[in-house]
Amino acid sequence: MNKRNALRLIATGAGWLGVTAALGLGLSACSETRQSFSAVDITGADYAKDFSLKDADGKVRTMADFKGKLVVLFFGYAQCPDVCPTTMTEMAQVKQQLGKDGDKLQVLFVTVDPARDTAEVLKAYMGAFDPSFVALIPTADELAAVAKDYKVYYKKVDGKTPTSYSMDHSAASYVYDTQGRLRLYARYGAGVASMVSDLKTLLAS
Repeated sequence: MNKRNALRLIATGAGWLGVTAALGLGLSACSETRQSFSAVDITGADYAKDFSLKDADGKVRTMADFKGKLVVLFFGYAQCPDVCPTTMTEMAQVKQQLGKDGDKLQVLFVTVDPARDTAEVLKAYMGAFDPSFVALIPTADELAAVAKDYKVYYKKVDGKTPTSYSMDHSAASYVYDTQGRLRLYARYGAGVASMVSDLKTLLAS
């Protein structure tokens, strides 16, 4: 091999090493910036993207109304004996623990029992946890549609009297970032600390 070819080979090798190193640094940077959450990361999911439902004041709300805030959306009902009040209590604690960033959190409560959860009932119910929490009241048809879109289960369970029934329903929460994009599926029982950590991660991104 003559001197010219040897130098060309060395230069080519150095070039490939440079490209490989650059790619390695790029991959390393990507892996370092990948966000880690306690809840299930469902970023990019093609469901549960939006809704159009009336709140307790009769105003039609959509996800666009809450742009700039983190949104935690939960399906429940006011006469729920355990899961719903526990979740709302925890979300009130989450808001408190976020401190000055608490104002950047919006909790939404979609009732699966519109027959009994009137505007007055839900205003009082939200007020018992945090006055900033917003209740959404679908009609029966709207509930069926939004539950399907959000992959939420709900079913009426008859009681001893026509009005003493209960509602079986999904117990997880959906978490959206400040741009209104669906990001997380938070299972019931994960706890306050996990939610606070995840929301802080989203705010920092």
